[in-house]
Order: sequence, then structure tokens, then C-alpha cells
Amino acid sequence: MAHSPEKRRSDTETSLEVSVEIERDIAGGSGSDSEEVESKEVGNVAYLNNGGSSSPGFLSGVASKNVSEVNTLPAGVSNIDKLESKGQGQIKLERSKTERQRHNNIRAEEAAQIFDAKVSVQQKLKLLKRMATVKDDGTVEFEVPADVAPQVLAAGSIDACNEAVDDETLDATDLPDIPPLQIVMLIVGTRGDVQPFVAIGKRLQDYGHRVRLATHSNFKDFVLTAGLEFYPLGGDPKVLAGYMVKNKGFLPSGPSEIPVQRNQMKEIIYSLLPACKDPDMDCGIPFKADAIIANPPAYGHIHVAEALKVPIHIFFTMPWTPTSEFPHPLSRVKQQSGYRLSYQIVDSLIWLGIRDMINDVRKKKLKLRPVTYLSGSQGSDSDIPHGYIWSPHLVPKPKDWGPKVDVVGFCFLDLASNYEPPEPLVKWLEAGEKPVYIGFGSLPVQEPEKMTQIIVKALEMTGQRGIINKGWGGLGNLAEPKDSIYLLDNIPHDWLFLQCKAVVHHGGAGTTAAGLRAACPTTVVPFFGDQPFWGERVHARGVGPAPIPVDEFTLPKLVDAIKFMLDPKVKQHAVELAKAMESEDGVAGAVKAFFKHLPRKKPGLEPEPVPSSLFSISRCFGCS
Repeated sequence: MAHSPEKRRSDTETSLEVSVEIERDIAGGSGSDSEEVESKEVGNVAYLNNGGSSSPGFLSGVASKNVSEVNTLPAGVSNIDKLESKGQGQIKLERSKTERQRHNNIRAEEAAQIFDAKVSVQQKLKLLKRMATVKDDGTVEFEVPADVAPQVLAAGSIDACNEAVDDETLDATDLPDIPPLQIVMLIVGTRGDVQPFVAIGKRLQDYGHRVRLATHSNFKDFVLTAGLEFYPLGGDPKVLAGYMVKNKGFLPSGPSEIPVQRNQMKEIIYSLLPACKDPDMDCGIPFKADAIIANPPAYGHIHVAEALKVPIHIFFTMPWTPTSEFPHPLSRVKQQSGYRLSYQIVDSLIWLGIRDMINDVRKKKLKLRPVTYLSGSQGSDSDIPHGYIWSPHLVPKPKDWGPKVDVVGFCFLDLASNYEPPEPLVKWLEAGEKPVYIGFGSLPVQEPEKMTQIIVKALEMTGQRGIINKGWGGLGNLAEPKDSIYLLDNIPHDWLFLQCKAVVHHGGAGTTAAGLRAACPTTVVPFFGDQPFWGERVHARGVGPAPIPVDEFTLPKLVDAIKFMLDPKVKQHAVELAKAMESEDGVAGAVKAFFKHLPRKKPGLEPEPVPSSLFSISRCFGCS
């Protein structure tokens, strides 16, 4: 399963070097509303949810005036340092020479400058270049000086999220008193991302509110069947998934891929405004959003809310609000003093990839002034409420998250009650002990036959029956059928995991939640994105072994992981966590959080628009 040393070294030493020929600050009040801001950058950001659970991978991109000029070479090709741009904000990708050479030159005072509004864009981009290394698994690695103090890095980054606000609680009896609203949900991703919002939308409808769920067209039947209104967003999650399957990180593997991703992102961003105000496309019933609920990969959601002057509430299945308790899931940083900084660095790299598209839609469609990042207040003005969809018994709310940030619990949509399993599966389950589930959903497996052999051998060595989910990775091609192995395609996890004694999967948020809810000890085999984060949380909670990165997936490690999960103490911990989660209603928690933070309109007063001069792109992804 592991790459060769040469392959892994060339992939993981890729770094993002940002040059500093920025011609002007486009949002610091220097321009007028008529100022034309049209960047020709070829930035690139993608979102992928794998196996029915949230697992985002964001790709910061390559800037150039013409796509054809981008000489993006495959991983392992040495002359990638020629890949540079000549546009408004130049970005150059090149191989890092040595990580030690990069990081040892960073002083504590310099690291703190990323939060300093007085430091120029050019200086901050130089600092990012020296600090951050983009890895081939979609994460950003960086180090902070050994002598840096956490309070130094936190200077100037006090979040409005942590400022004192009216933190009154709302009982369920208070909710019907809120006048009926037209609420639009802007959700980008795959089914695993859409599913929690279907559950939230149905609950909002129970309180008399009109809910439109705007997402990709391939989920139309799913949304309509649930009884919600549907509106199509641009972008095809299968195309986005294919890109991430091939690239697995921040850097595109070839120039031909860049325009595909650019078109996908543009389709999504340009479809957000119509989703908030256009009539129903099937029946023509008018719609005008009174409030917006969105997940971060919608990218342009906060800009649309600013233009329409309506409140917005962001919900997500992974942490996006800076904290000193753990680093950003898409980053790698060892020192705790750098945890909070990791959110700023990931946020900055994402912005470098999408800023031209965001400003294009602000100018041409939303009639708003263009905005910049890295030179502003770094998000200290952000007051957008955030709700995180996970159990506080698995990941407690960090102490440095203020009252505008809620951990609401996992949001489950009941699918098991209406599911009829195939008779052969039922008979197989009844014929022996509960099995161990192993599957990776839609994630790619480089050597599926070899991985299948490892899985089968590990189950035999531990004396376990097993269910192998074939998924998109091609697992389960057995030379001959085995009575102890059952092969299946995707079926509802909330039904299947109740039939299993333990589960092994990629660690997407939704799949992790389903396993823990079923009291299954869990082994996470992360591929990229936020999956290592969930693997670490599972291990820290005592309900599974340390995660096994897919490149390190071997027979001895899988055998050890299965033995770990079969330990009665681990099962006891899993049962205790499942019981604690039984008392949670994440859907009710999300609805309560939404109404708790909904602005109370005063008679005769219109809500004040968000001033563009203070806007920060970090609002799109969390308070940072």
C-alpha cells in the first residue's frame, strides 16, 4: 500500500511559494464602487465528501493570466519552480529545498505578524511562503518558533465570536413565537453533507417556516422526497470528487485540470444568489430568503447575505473556528502554540485560490465593492454565528469558543426505520456472530486486490466474520467466495452498524457518527482532509486505536487494530459514549442555535449591512 520513498518524498515536499508583486490593495478604501477588479488568477478550491460523511479537501491554486501558461507538472517532476504567474497577485509553486531551511528562519515576532493589520500584504505573503508547506494529502504543514508564546500568536486575533453577547436560551415553547420565515439552505458537497440539513430543514418546517434546500441537482429527489423545497446549485460533486481522488491535495496534477475546477467553482458561486431570491423552478412560486443557513464550501454564501441584508448562520461538521485546543483539521502543526495560527494559515491559502472569483461575483452580480484579505482585520470583525454538528461528548466545545459558537450534536436523519435489507444479508447475519465492518465508501484504493487480501487475512487471523463494502474503490474481488465474508454495496449505516461489533472506515464525520451511535469500536483509516482529525478524536475518547493512514495500511496494523477493538474495555467505552449520545438531539440543537442567534428586528428599522471595508474572507469559513 505504501508509496515508494522517492514518490512520497517528491509529493510531500511540495510547497506553496507566494511572490509579492501585488499591485494594489483592492479593499482598503483605495478604490471606488466603479473600480474594475478582474483577476485572471487560476485559483482552485474543491470540496469532497467521501462515503456519505463530511470530509472536505480544499485546494488552493495557481495564479496565471492564461491557463495555457501554467506549467503544472505531475508530482515528482523537478522543474515545477517554473510554474509562476504574472497577474495581480503572483503565486509560484516550487519544491521546498529543505524544511529546516524554511522554518528555522521564522522568529516569534514574524509569526505574530500574520495577525497584524499594519503589516502589508506583501510581507504576509512572504511569511506564508516561508512558513507553510502544502502536502500531497490535502493538508498544510508548518512550524512555529520554539520560543514563541501562545499569547504572541493570539495578539490581534481576538474573535468577535468570543465577545459578550446576549446568550439567552430558547426553550422549544419559544420557537413558535417567531414569525414564519423563508429560509434557504446553501449546501455544497455530497449526500453526506446534504443529509444533516435535510433533518434540520424538516424540523424547521415543523415550526411553520418555509425551507428551501439549495444543493446539487443529483439530490433533487432526495430533498423533495423528504418534503422540502429544492433549488439547484451549480457544480457536480462527482466532478469535484474525481478531482480530489486524482490529486488528493492542494496542488493540481496537470494544467488540464485547472479549468475544470474553475468552472465548477464558478457555477457554485454564481448560483447562490438565484437560490436565495428566484421563484421555484418547477411551480413558479415566488421566494425571497429572510435568512440563510450554509456550510462553508458554498464559498460565496456570506457575500450573498451581505448583498441581500439578511442574517446568515454557518453550520459545519468539522472545526473552522480558531482554537488553541487543537489545530485546523487541514493542517499539520506539532506545537500547541501554533494551533490557533493554523486556522489563519489554511484560511489564507484558501483565499488565495478563490479571491478572483469572489470579487468577480461581488462586482458583477451582487453590486458590492471588492474585498481583500491578509491586509485587513483578519476576521476580528466577524460576528457570524457558527454551529458545529458533532457530539460534545466526543469533542467538547473548546473553552476559547464564545457564545456565538455552538456544538449542537450530530444531526441524524432516520433511514433505518424504512429500510428493508436484502434477504441474503439477513440470513448471513443470523448465521453467526456479529461481523466487523470494513469499507471506505467512494475513496480510491490504489491496490484494491492487495488491500482485500490484507482485510481477509486479518479477519481470519483474528477469527472474525467480516462485511466488506465494495464502494468505489474496487474492494472485495475474492478469488473464491468465503462463508465468513459478505460483500455489499452502500446501505444505510444507521441500520448496518447496529448489526456489527466493530467498524473500520475512512473517518468521514457522518460515518464516524453512525458507528459511535451504534456503540461500535472504531478504527479510522484516513485518506486525507479532516479524516485524521476524527481518527485522533476517536482514539482520544478510548473507543478505537490510533488511526492508520491509508499509506501505512498493513496486515500487522489491521490485526492489531481489530484486537484493540475487541477489548471489552474498548467496547465498554463505546457503549458509554453511545448512551451519552442518546440524550442528544443534534437537530433540535441546531434549530435552537439558529433561532437563538437570529437578530430580533426592531419595528421600523432595517438591519444594518455589513461594511465592505471590514469584510474578511475568513467569515466564509469561520471566525478567525
